Amino acid sequence: MAQPVVLITGGSRGIGREAARLFAARGYRVLIGYHRSREAAECLEGELTAAGADAMSYGVDVSVPAQVRGLIAACLSRFGRLDVLVNNAGLASQKLVTEVTDEEWNRLLAVNVSGAFYCCREALPAMLREHRGAIVNVSSMWGIAGASCEVAYSAAKAALIGLTRALAREVGPSGIRVNCVAPGAADTDMLASLTAEDRRVLAEETPLGRIGTPEEMAHAICFLASEEASFITGQVLSPNGGLVI
Repeated sequence: MAQPVVLITGGSRGIGREAARLFAARGYRVLIGYHRSREAAECLEGELTAAGADAMSYGVDVSVPAQVRGLIAACLSRFGRLDVLVNNAGLASQKLVTEVTDEEWNRLLAVNVSGAFYCCREALPAMLREHRGAIVNVSSMWGIAGASCEVAYSAAKAALIGLTRALAREVGPSGIRVNCVAPGAADTDMLASLTAEDRRVLAEETPLGRIGTPEEMAHAICFLASEEASFITGQVLSPNGGLVI
């Protein structure tokens, strides 16, 4: 069997970067999708290549359908196949609902929901031809429970869970699995704005007593994409330390 290929959107930093590293270590060829973090993406591409992996980076705004078509075309041109799609690109926002502008609301939905939809739509023909494949969407624990002052983000991430479950039913008969990882608080750029006190309180509120790591979230993604999860589809795995149960 040919070496498998994974495409990770939002793959240059945080959870996406760690997922790229883990997939590469497991023998995958890796396409790193990025939006603005070109330097970080190219640095990661170089790191993976130096370690013996076949990797490439590609700039894309997943909210633009034409750019997503270009991303999938580039993947198939370079690697000839697509086995795993990880929809990790996303935006967050912390505001009172009355302060969220129309533009902010639309942008959050465009990236977090429409972007994943466009990527799934364009990637599926290649998977359907092979009658196999796996899609892992990255939501959030707030897509399960909802978060105060994160109405737009919670709504978008909840929609992604709905997309996951519906698509799993649609493409399951074709041998394609669709699952979702809903991370809890992880030590990524999204927590960078928190003060040390806020981080301490968040860790204390978490039953396991700490904030998670991007590597832990990446392991959940890789598990759902792997043959070890071959009878799992339409499910939401939420590594959150027990904060949301």
